[in-house]
Amino acid sequence: IDEMAVAAKQDPFEYRRGLLSQQPRYKGVLEAVAEKAGWGKPLPAGVYRGIAVAQSFGSYVAEVAEVSVGADGVPKVHRVVAAVDCGMTVNPEIIRRQIEGAIVYGLSAALYGRITFAGGQVEQGNFHNYPVLRMSEMPKVEVHILPSTEQPGGIGEPGTPPIAPAVVNAIFAATGKRLRSLPIDASALKKA
Repeated sequence: IDEMAVAAKQDPFEYRRGLLSQQPRYKGVLEAVAEKAGWGKPLPAGVYRGIAVAQSFGSYVAEVAEVSVGADGVPKVHRVVAAVDCGMTVNPEIIRRQIEGAIVYGLSAALYGRITFAGGQVEQGNFHNYPVLRMSEMPKVEVHILPSTEQPGGIGEPGTPPIAPAVVNAIFAATGKRLRSLPIDASALKKA
């Protein structure tokens, strides 16, 4: 969708918004996340935003990632803002925790989730050689739950699908380079 927005010479948020006129729940989370993230407002020098929206398990989630890319090509995710419409809610704190955990899981996969094989066997055996996001790498995360009278949806996984696209869309905004495979290859983003 971001590539189509660029081809249409439109803002990625506005382009998505225009496509969702007949999809109120998608549009609701998209507009909420853009507002809460300050879409269109200035960021610190070298920090860029990317946006994505997805639906899974009957829930709708939009996320904005604020990312910088170092001269070595390594991306740093500074902040993630999420908006979720999972229908009627019973315990908002559980929803927040599930979305936060899904973001950690998705970021770990996007940044580090490489599996390699040697001699027909997986080389990674545990977290010592299959890294996950560490506390020191964790971005600030904000979760905003939209009020809804819709039937309750799932909440364990829906925060995962939009995080990698939001991050790589921010990387494109920062570098002009499109990444089409995961995990993110920092060598492809190195400044010459």
